[in-house]
Amino acid sequence: MAEKRFTGTESYIATDDLKVAVDAAVTLRRPLLVKGEPGTGKTVLAHEIAKAIGAPLIEWNIKSTTKAQQGLYEYDAVARLRDGQLGDERVHDISNYIKKGKLWEAFEAEQLPVLLIDEIDKADIEFPNDLLQELDRMSFYVYETHEEIVARERPIVVITSNNEKELPDAFLRRCFFHYIKFPDRETMSDIIDVHFPGMQKQLVKKAMDVFYEIREVPGLKKKPSTSELLDWLKLLLNEDMPLEVLQDSNPNSAIPPLHGALLKNEQDVMLFERLAFMARRQN
Repeated sequence: MAEKRFTGTESYIATDDLKVAVDAAVTLRRPLLVKGEPGTGKTVLAHEIAKAIGAPLIEWNIKSTTKAQQGLYEYDAVARLRDGQLGDERVHDISNYIKKGKLWEAFEAEQLPVLLIDEIDKADIEFPNDLLQELDRMSFYVYETHEEIVARERPIVVITSNNEKELPDAFLRRCFFHYIKFPDRETMSDIIDVHFPGMQKQLVKKAMDVFYEIREVPGLKKKPSTSELLDWLKLLLNEDMPLEVLQDSNPNSAIPPLHGALLKNEQDVMLFERLAFMARRQN
């Protein structure tokens, strides 16, 4: 795997610095910690790495209630007690009540997998620390069955974070870090070309003008992301929007057409309505 470098895929445009980060993490076999604005392709990156190297993808989607132990295994003592009361024969084998977690799956995978730990910052602050030993040693102990689970091969681990919480220093030291910058116009143009090949260049240029102008508006609560631009372009194509409508859509004087794809809360919509109102008064 170390010989095969990540170059992106047909459906995923990877910048040079991202390619270097992926290759470095794979070479070191350290978890790749990816941060960046929502909608910049952090989660999709793990899918594309797996696709590029022909590896199975194991996804662990983290929620606020997720505990690190769930990534290893869970023991259902309540089910075992119930089965014992019912006289079920399964009760004599405790392994019937052990549910394997995503790390266990990755450790036992017959083919080198990509393990995605998605949005790690959603969990409790202790969550990353609770995984340190297992990610370091690539093994853990199952107390109920008295067995040691050891990884066949160190999996490729991709961890994403939206920066909702600071991650502990001890955890960060064990990762290779990469921040996905928001795409510049040239990269964005390549991304659009992948999703909408052959799209009219003038329409793309004007849509990007409007999009980047919106992102620069002071006081915006949530800047539109790459995925939202792609949604907006899809709607513009579907509605067969004339180019003239976009040419008149200066965010400082008019709210853009189908703006619900770009503006995702009422404060931002009201901000644009006020800007457009003031611009009309000045004119």
